[in-house]
Amino acid sequence: MVMTTQQTEEKPSIAIMILAAGASTRMGRAKQLLLYQGRTLVQYITEVAIASVCEPVLVVLGAYAQQIRPLLNQLPITVVENLNWACGMSSSINSGILFLNSLPQKIEAVVIVLCDQPFLSDQIINQLVNAYYLTKKPIIACKYADTIGVPALFSQVFFSELAALKQSSGAKKVINNNLNQVFSVPFPQGNIDIDTPNDYEQLLYHSEY
Repeated sequence: MVMTTQQTEEKPSIAIMILAAGASTRMGRAKQLLLYQGRTLVQYITEVAIASVCEPVLVVLGAYAQQIRPLLNQLPITVVENLNWACGMSSSINSGILFLNSLPQKIEAVVIVLCDQPFLSDQIINQLVNAYYLTKKPIIACKYADTIGVPALFSQVFFSELAALKQSSGAKKVINNNLNQVFSVPFPQGNIDIDTPNDYEQLLYHSEY
């Protein structure tokens, strides 16, 4: 049997990176370990990522890596530990991009998500990927509360810019620096994140009704 070049070439991957390295100072405890839908928030978001079309799935850990890692051991993911987590979100993005650049397969793009947006779904992630292929725009971001931000997909052409972020700067800085290259998809509940005990109480209250 003769295989064509197209059959033998591996299709470039769209990876997904979950940022879960923070110390949750405003929460007063590890928000990654808060219970939601019968499991911890970080497990929930990781399972959402696994259910999406993205592969590989990366989870970047930091402050609470020792407590979180055992919860993810049985899942088909890669844990990247950011030893410089105290330097801010940029250091976690740096760690994830460094890992993706080291992989043997071609990574065409990465979807960056946070572990504290409880209404994230695999459908939202897949919408980002579909919009990327349909529009050919190199950045696909979510739109909510009169802003655009993460979850967001970044083409490989922006990996160096993501890796160059400093201190508390996140992926939104890259979005704002390149607005003419951004296409947005609606995610109205994307503005709900869990930063404080009150945020968590509100989430649990509304989940019951």
